[in-house]
Amino acid sequence: MRQCYASEIITPKKVLLRGLWFGPKKAKRAYVWVHGLGSSVFSMQSLATRLVDGKTAVLMFNNRGHDKVSRIAHVGERLTRKTHLGGAAHEVFTDSVDDMQGAINFAKRQGAKEIFLVGHSTGCQKSIYWASRKKSRGVKGIVLLGPVSDWSAETKLKGKIKIARAEGVARALLKRGRKHELLPPGVWHEVLDAQRFLSLYTPESVEEIFTYAQPKKNPRVLRAVRVPVLVLWAEKEEFSDRPAKDAVAWFSRHLRKGTALVVPRTGHLFRGAETRVVRTIRQWTRPHGS
Repeated sequence: MRQCYASEIITPKKVLLRGLWFGPKKAKRAYVWVHGLGSSVFSMQSLATRLVDGKTAVLMFNNRGHDKVSRIAHVGERLTRKTHLGGAAHEVFTDSVDDMQGAINFAKRQGAKEIFLVGHSTGCQKSIYWASRKKSRGVKGIVLLGPVSDWSAETKLKGKIKIARAEGVARALLKRGRKHELLPPGVWHEVLDAQRFLSLYTPESVEEIFTYAQPKKNPRVLRAVRVPVLVLWAEKEEFSDRPAKDAVAWFSRHLRKGTALVVPRTGHLFRGAETRVVRTIRQWTRPHGS
């Protein structure tokens, strides 16, 4: 059992997000944990909470992409039937900037002077996108755990033909003004609306930030980040289309300021490697936060 404080995060656009604050109420250092696609505040707590100590807190929170389908709540709302749907199926990727800013503002209000983002999976794209739009204001650095390209992962798992067919259906829905209509079950294996599919699984999408599967494409969003970035890539990453050493080499070439490392003998969720991951994060963040 871990002690924590239930937290309500209000974003700049007045969206209400739920979170859990692990560690001291007033912490010198705070890690803001950004979960991946369809995950939640409860995901990967066994890893994240190991970062807690007497001066360090971890904020885990539900961003608008939590679970498969969720409801987006606004401060002061009176009619719940008028709210929009979120979750992995309906989330609008660019809204993540508002979510992230709300979480960072919350950590600041708790007195944290050294704030680091820790993104996992699709949370990595959100962390880097926020940093590129907000010039990383308020954070000391960013940790990326398993920053896999969703497009390249699905290309490997499902093949280009199936993705192209689903893309055609999604674009047709978009043209008819039905961007939040779910793709038919026979078209795609995941529950996704049209705009979410196009955001995740097309190479020209704003969400396709880690462009290692497109050798000629300049990863401008990643290169725009000026704070230090730590990339931890699992040696047995099951969603990767290339060996871990090659992925790490790509990040090493394109990070403006940062380090990319392979975590041995583990997969996308870093199971069994929690102690190593936490030790690496602590060793990396302490010098930057001093």
